[in-house]
Amino acid sequence: MSGFYNWYRNGLRHPKYRWLIIAASLIYLLSPLDVSPDLVPILGQLDDVTVIVILASELTQLLVERVKQRRSPHVPPTVEVEAEQV
Repeated sequence: MSGFYNWYRNGLRHPKYRWLIIAASLIYLLSPLDVSPDLVPILGQLDDVTVIVILASELTQLLVERVKQRRSPHVPPTVEVEAEQV
């Protein structure tokens, strides 16, 4: 389970694959094909809930990081230089 979580998280953090993984997650949730069928009472919904929780938590964390970046003033890096009088 931790291997899937790490792969999923790294995929969402990579800008190139972010929208692909979000779209694939939504398609998985809406499709009738599941890893465990929804006919099984608890196990059927467990995989869907897992995908929803991971997707929601990672998207929330990405949004919080983006808001923090926008709110923090951008200070250009400074370079320390020693001057000598000629």
